[in-house]
Amino acid sequence: MRVGIYGGSFNPPHMGHVNALVTVAKKAGLDQIRVIPVATSPMKVPIEGPSPEQRLEMTRRAFESYGSQFVIDDREIRRGGISYTIDTVLDLRKTIKAEDLYLIIGADHLDSFHQWKDYKKILIEANLIVTTRPGFDIPTSESEFPGFLNELVAAHDFNFIELKTGRSIQFLRLQDVEVSSSEIRKKIRSSRPVEKVLPLAVESYIRENKLYSSIRERITDYQKFTEFCASVLFSKKAIGVKGFDLQKMAAPSEFTLVASGTSTRHAASLAENLVTAVKDEFHLHPQSVEGLDEGRWVVVDYGSLIVHIFYDFVRQEYNLEGLWKMAKDLGIKDPNLKA
Repeated sequence: MRVGIYGGSFNPPHMGHVNALVTVAKKAGLDQIRVIPVATSPMKVPIEGPSPEQRLEMTRRAFESYGSQFVIDDREIRRGGISYTIDTVLDLRKTIKAEDLYLIIGADHLDSFHQWKDYKKILIEANLIVTTRPGFDIPTSESEFPGFLNELVAAHDFNFIELKTGRSIQFLRLQDVEVSSSEIRKKIRSSRPVEKVLPLAVESYIRENKLYSSIRERITDYQKFTEFCASVLFSKKAIGVKGFDLQKMAAPSEFTLVASGTSTRHAASLAENLVTAVKDEFHLHPQSVEGLDEGRWVVVDYGSLIVHIFYDFVRQEYNLEGLWKMAKDLGIKDPNLKA
């Protein structure tokens, strides 16, 4: 039996997930796909949201009407801790031959696949299926392959690679649904419609359990919260930290901070330190974090406060302060500097 593996946060599972797997099962001739929600992803910053058990239940509901071909597998949540794909692959290999096991990933993950734990061992123990994703196409020639594949390719023909490990990589083009879990979470928090992008059973579960509610009630004074976040950035050597009150403007948040790092690594580090400090002080995760991998422009969303952290060269290019010239400048100063 040819078995596919598809892991993810499923926070929440949406029609993009469902449509992709239905298509992959048909095009790749898979007899079964094991859909596996992670306990904790090693590649993502924790965010506010449902528990692992709630994500598991939503995933069950998303696929419940698509037949026994889709098996919701809770082994990573039962295992707990950080979920590494190699651990799950080796677990499944106890009962499934390597030639019959297929790890399904999106093209957005291919370039960073070499950062996965024991990625070469994964390519010994399972085949790979790489699908298109909105904004990410599949490589069409060897010159477009990510560098880590060069030493592993035995033969290449159109959308199929034979690897020296004995396994294969198949590229599949999908009719992608333009949707992401982060956008869905934002829509739910702002009471915008999501029925076109969520399975009805998942939407009902979210409403019943009041998931993805605003974190505003947990922050009693957002201006003071903004000032706290600014002090964290100052303490980690951020430059050009500015805060704005946007309440009299048409803006996605009431307050905003903008700051710069001296490099992409510094910008990413500033964001990571901010998330940790807020978690320690307020027991609160952000609603979302975007851009952390590249560090050019990192956005940390705390609902009524959105923090923009740039590599300084990129900040000058976008000039966000120009968009906020009619906003109230909070006049934030570095508390560590002597008057």
